[in-house]
Amino acid sequence: MKKIWSVILCCTLCIGSRAQYTAQGTIEFERKVNLHRQLEDMAAESGGAWWEKMKAQIPKFVVSYFDYSFTPTNSIYKPGREVENAPKTMFGSSPASNNIVFTDFRSGRVKAAKEVFEEKFLVEDSIRKIDWKIMDEVRMIANYKCRKAVGKICDSVYVVAFYTEDIMVNGGPEMFAGLPGMILQISIPRLYSTWMATKIDISSPKPEVMKAPEKGKKVTQGQMYETLMASISKWGVWAHRSIWWSVL
Repeated sequence: MKKIWSVILCCTLCIGSRAQYTAQGTIEFERKVNLHRQLEDMAAESGGAWWEKMKAQIPKFVVSYFDYSFTPTNSIYKPGREVENAPKTMFGSSPASNNIVFTDFRSGRVKAAKEVFEEKFLVEDSIRKIDWKIMDEVRMIANYKCRKAVGKICDSVYVVAFYTEDIMVNGGPEMFAGLPGMILQISIPRLYSTWMATKIDISSPKPEVMKAPEKGKKVTQGQMYETLMASISKWGVWAHRSIWWSVL
């Protein structure tokens, strides 16, 4: 009898630990950026030895959190909880730290508030299309089975994603979307950055959370890109990375 109850308990625990199919909820994403690798690239481009000294004064990684709330019809991605006792980086806020992205899946439109070097934009455009290539690799993220996909932004910047079909919304962090399920991890090697789902609440988001941003200079994604490209000469070795961060 004890063996039977042990088997029943084991099965119950296994079932309870499985991820649940859902089309609504809130995902917490942890974004991790390797500052030391970024400095190494800048040192290689500028030839300045002082970058090595700066590495000793800043943390290797900077971590921030974002909340992604979603329903079958829309989603919103915005800054989440603050990191306690977060070390200062000497560069102020990290890039794209205040992005708010609202996606309307019914209309196929997106509205995103972005701040780039103190200039505020309100991007209004269609959901970005990425030519994703789905791979065979599978991994577990936040207790969900995820499959790997690879795509590109800005023609040459590779993006590695892991998505799950158990969450039946074709969205993801920032403006990433277009896979057959929810993206739970995004890695951009050239930015030394990763977004990883750390926890998922399948409760229905409150209506007041699902509000699109309204403030900023109204532009399309292409217009913002052209505006930034026109100013690129002012940014020195940060130029291309600033563009990549801006179009996320």
